[in-house]
Amino acid sequence: MTRDAPVAIHDLGPAAAGLLAELHALCFDRPWAESDFTALLASPGTVALVAERSGEPAGLAVGRVVLDEAEVLTIGVVPAARRHGLGRVLMAALTARLHAAGARQLHLEVSEINRPASALYHDLGFVVTGRRRGYYADGSTAITMMRLLGPA
Repeated sequence: MTRDAPVAIHDLGPAAAGLLAELHALCFDRPWAESDFTALLASPGTVALVAERSGEPAGLAVGRVVLDEAEVLTIGVVPAARRHGLGRVLMAALTARLHAAGARQLHLEVSEINRPASALYHDLGFVVTGRRRGYYADGSTAITMMRLLGPA
């Protein structure tokens, strides 16, 4: 995978649950199962994206819109593609699609120990709205964040 190659973002449907599960397993210690993605992709308002670089899947983002609010359900970049702006590209694409689907607010949560992700979200205009102590399996606190998107 060439790190300077252009990034292509693709919208995914229910048939891509296996690919999303494979990518999620590369990105996280506690990956979601294919059945989790199958259920999510069948849910109304769900948006799923994959980022490709040099023709290879390098990241994923999944969010959901309910009325005028949206939530980032998961976003991840495979280790070999990290620290080169791919997370920012995925967040921009996901935000645009959720906004186009009617979202005026975007919510997410991030582990307090995931400093790179927290810094990205702050850079993208998210503000801290709360904390969920001991939320994650490793005992870390979840920081809840929100960003206004404006009229759709």
